Amino acid sequence: MTAQTSDVILDRMMALHPKIIDLTLDRVWRLLEALGNPQDDLPPVIHLAGTNGKGSTQAMIRAGLEAAGKKVHAYTSPHLARFHERIRLAGELISEADLTAVLDECYAANDGGNITYFEITTCAALLAMARTPADYTLLEVGLGGRLDATNVIDQPALSVITPISIDHEQFLGDTLTKIATEKAGIIKRGVPCIVGPQPDEAMEVIEATSARLGAPLIAHGQQWHVYEERGRLIYQDETGLRDLPLPNLPGAHQIQNAGAALAALRYLEMGDKAYEAAVSQAQWLARMQKLATGPLIDTAPEAELWLDGGHNAAAGQALGQHLGTLPQRTTYLVCGMLNTKDISGYLSPLAARAKRLTAISIPGEANTLPADETAAAAKAVGMTADTADTALDAVTQIVKEDPQARILICGSLYLAGAILRENG
Repeated sequence: MTAQTSDVILDRMMALHPKIIDLTLDRVWRLLEALGNPQDDLPPVIHLAGTNGKGSTQAMIRAGLEAAGKKVHAYTSPHLARFHERIRLAGELISEADLTAVLDECYAANDGGNITYFEITTCAALLAMARTPADYTLLEVGLGGRLDATNVIDQPALSVITPISIDHEQFLGDTLTKIATEKAGIIKRGVPCIVGPQPDEAMEVIEATSARLGAPLIAHGQQWHVYEERGRLIYQDETGLRDLPLPNLPGAHQIQNAGAALAALRYLEMGDKAYEAAVSQAQWLARMQKLATGPLIDTAPEAELWLDGGHNAAAGQALGQHLGTLPQRTTYLVCGMLNTKDISGYLSPLAARAKRLTAISIPGEANTLPADETAAAAKAVGMTADTADTALDAVTQIVKEDPQARILICGSLYLAGAILRENG
């Protein structure tokens, strides 16, 4: 089979619902029932929700489990270059043949019913994972938690909630309390929940939910602590202290993500080899990823090129802090964003870190913010800004002025995906 086989079915699935996002579990339960309820046959599930850091935390947990000799399924979204990235079966990306088979089966079982793209593809992932032996299943929430298509596991082994902040207000609510209520919807009766650092309003919701459901919390600042000391990561809980390398995923915020991953691995009693691997071997694309190949590198051989898919105010804050820790080098941003995002909140923390921002529209994305609007928003927060037609044009403009520039392409996972497809 060719890569086009699954693409054809995926395109067909896009037409099964008039909306991309329509949060409810009714359609998912209907299709899962038609498929024989594969969610009940998964290996023990670790379910992750949060606004920022859930993908990185999942990657660290997976690295730790695999270092302990475990076979691990993993489900994440969105994909960057290819849909196959969303589904790992026992550690390997799903094959084209297996993906095509489960997509076809789900499409047939759905029988033309109304269902969103994310819902039907999540059902396909659950079906594939239920049929493949493994020791653990890592399920990352797509949006929110309470009504997310992944929230169909009655008794996960563990829940994880990474930091919550304002994002997706049009779907989850316009306050931290409302958003936290949706995220806390993954907490299940009696199931322990690892909790990363949270604003007070979010933590109050999580604590109230856990108390109502009798779900023990293993929370940052209470049951566990993590910090950097003398170039090392120090993790401490009631069972003792671990002195580990700093995370290989760059950024100070990854210390907190590593803490949540370590708390999960410690609860599962995976051992020292797993803890070390979690911080030293995790891989996660488009999180301050340094580009090494492709047309952009060929155009700018003396420059430093980085790619990051963060897209909300908290991500902008983390990115700004990280840029401040890098060796001194003139930094330029190439930015493309969706029109649904808080662009001012994202760009404000970056304003002092960059000499100039070049705005582009995200190629092939209907909901892109036009480049001139991104540039205007950058100017409104005090940045010097211009526009370019493509990322390649932007990089070409920058290196004509400064061949040894540090160039960060940022603002959206959809832009990151386009860059990786062209420069992977």
